[in-house]
Amino acid sequence: MGESEKRSDLEENLKPFYQRASEAEERLSRLEAALATKKDSENEDHLKLISELQSRLEEAGAELVAEREKAHKLAVENAKLEYRIIHLARAAKEADLKLEQMEK
Repeated sequence: MGESEKRSDLEENLKPFYQRASEAEERLSRLEAALATKKDSENEDHLKLISELQSRLEEAGAELVAEREKAHKLAVENAKLEYRIIHLARAAKEADLKLEQMEK
């Protein structure tokens, strides 16, 4: 057997292995592409979710500010009304006392 025959036999024996390796590389390339696409779509879904949550958080923050302002206005109004009630009650007592003194 000559050197070229050995090489030819070796190449012939290795041919199925090269073919399987080539097929495996192709499958790996397809899997990597599919994985990249899946990751991109998952990332896009996550970004959409994050964006939606940020929007909800901003809305809730604005609503909280509005409710605090409303509560502050109501507290101020209540303080004014309490002040008026105190003075009206005092005026009513004074009027009752004057009426009693006049009747005596």
